[in-house]
Amino acid sequence: MNDRVESLDRAGGFGYSVSQVQRNKVLRNTYWLLALSMVPTVLGAWFGVASGITASLGGGLGLIVFLAGAFGFMFAIERTKNSAAGVPVLLAFTFFMGLMLSRLLGSVLGLSNGASLITTAFAGTAGVFTVMATLATVIKRDLSGMGKWLFVGALVILVGGVVNVFVGSTVGMMALSTLAIGVFSLFMLYDLKRVIDGGETNYISATLALYLSIFNVFQSLLALLGIMGGDRE
Repeated sequence: MNDRVESLDRAGGFGYSVSQVQRNKVLRNTYWLLALSMVPTVLGAWFGVASGITASLGGGLGLIVFLAGAFGFMFAIERTKNSAAGVPVLLAFTFFMGLMLSRLLGSVLGLSNGASLITTAFAGTAGVFTVMATLATVIKRDLSGMGKWLFVGALVILVGGVVNVFVGSTVGMMALSTLAIGVFSLFMLYDLKRVIDGGETNYISATLALYLSIFNVFQSLLALLGIMGGDRE
């Protein structure tokens, strides 16, 4: 009987022998932790804007601090994801990401319609996530093949972003932001589908992947709105 259940799970999960109960548990825990992660993100963003601590982190210095901090935290999360320290480390990471976001938020808030632009970016990101979460439950085919193409897209965005820090092209920023919205929206679908199909069984890893996608979509939307719809009068 157990062999039959495992076979059915394997068939339904595209090769992943994980029970439906466990998949649902991972998905539920991921959603809860993802919601919780927004609290330190908001706190980090608020602290950054209020204190102006990131105002001096422009150009290459800001890039170095961001990359060093982000990759350092992601390494620590990977090392602690199976221990009690995993959740606190993830939440510390989201505070850091909020802090890094505060420079863009402060710039947008300097516009006369800045608050409405931030609200629009938030609503747009929530809408993208809702659509991708719905598609992940509806689509039955295996999407694992998307992973390598999405990784290439993310790598292009990273390299392009590094180059544009020194070039300072507004057109380049708009192009990269548009590409990032597309790539990281698909990453949401890909990562949610992996959880639903049983390909990801650690909810901390799943939360980290989804959080990064949400963060990048929001940041890119806000950058586009600030460039195209910002009222500087």
